[in-house]
Amino acid sequence: MPAAIVGSIALTFVAAPAHAAEPAQNQRMSPPAAAADSTSAMRIARVVAASVKTAQVPATYTVQRGDTVSAIAGRFGLRIVDILSANGLGWSSVIRPGQVLHLTAAPAADATPTATATTGTYVVKAGDTIIAIARAHSTSVQAILDANRLSRASIIYPGQRLSIPGAAAMTPAASTTPAAPTPASPTSSSAYVVTAGDTVSAIARAHGTSVQAILDANRLNRSSIIYPGQKLALPTAMAPVASIALAPGLDAEQSANARLIVSIGRQLGVSDRGITIALGTAMQESWLRNLDWGDRDSLGLFQQRPSHGWGTAAEVRNAERAIRAFYGGASDPNGARTRGLLDIAGWQAMPYSQAAQAVQISAYPDRYAQWEAPSAQWLAALG
Repeated sequence: MPAAIVGSIALTFVAAPAHAAEPAQNQRMSPPAAAADSTSAMRIARVVAASVKTAQVPATYTVQRGDTVSAIAGRFGLRIVDILSANGLGWSSVIRPGQVLHLTAAPAADATPTATATTGTYVVKAGDTIIAIARAHSTSVQAILDANRLSRASIIYPGQRLSIPGAAAMTPAASTTPAAPTPASPTSSSAYVVTAGDTVSAIARAHGTSVQAILDANRLNRSSIIYPGQKLALPTAMAPVASIALAPGLDAEQSANARLIVSIGRQLGVSDRGITIALGTAMQESWLRNLDWGDRDSLGLFQQRPSHGWGTAAEVRNAERAIRAFYGGASDPNGARTRGLLDIAGWQAMPYSQAAQAVQISAYPDRYAQWEAPSAQWLAALG
């Protein structure tokens, strides 16, 4: 079988890997100029990075040699997308030593909590980070982590209740319903206001149109950043579609892909554990999004590589086919060219990350483990 190439080191495995590159989401999300260097983009977006030393964020930051946008975001507990948006940058933008970046753009109005009765709790909303919650409640990040038995690697999700030590309880100024694209009514104007957590693909799906149609209507491209409060023109005024149940911490697009992974797993008779491994693997590889890009030729939900026998580019971007290839077994569309989860002897007894790694053959095998608990929650919510 082909060798997986990692940097300049060649590692030879028995089975063809789905990918052989840094599996953390933010490396695939960003080309080299804004590439992430360690933690996943989702973790940076939802929790304070381990390197945060203080809740104080300067208004600006001067880029130093070797800096990346993701490293700067992690240093100050910010989201990569917020830094890009505040400075008019895209995922392909290059930052240079001496460049001054704005770090303290005003948060969206719907993310600002307001004081109410002194119950000492706060309900997490889409787009929240612990550092933002701590700042809004005049407390420290560590105090919130300690009060809720969390660590700096913990993930917070919309609807979660956090205890706020030494502060009046806060409730969101707006609804705490997890943010999902809200379809326009048939009689409303063909415009949509972006909310925290939205993606163009989720908005397109909710309005029965295509990503490219929305991009064209707004003179955007696939590297453009959308931000809360931004108004997007929709190609036509469209009838609403029924809202779908969202899994904890996932948006509409991610929940739809997670539901497909669960459904196909059920069809194939895969155990709950096997389904959670598939869910966690897809989250680690693509944020549960059917990506049309990736490291080298990696594509799709599982970042499978056409050059390593996983199918053509179109085939690995066919979500249903990619899921079946990950599960493998008798109905594997790749036959014996690749090895899926069900083809691995003793996978049921393997640790979670080891089972995922046996399929993916990643350079960073331990990173799948972080999704073991969340994937069980997603499965419970989606059935």
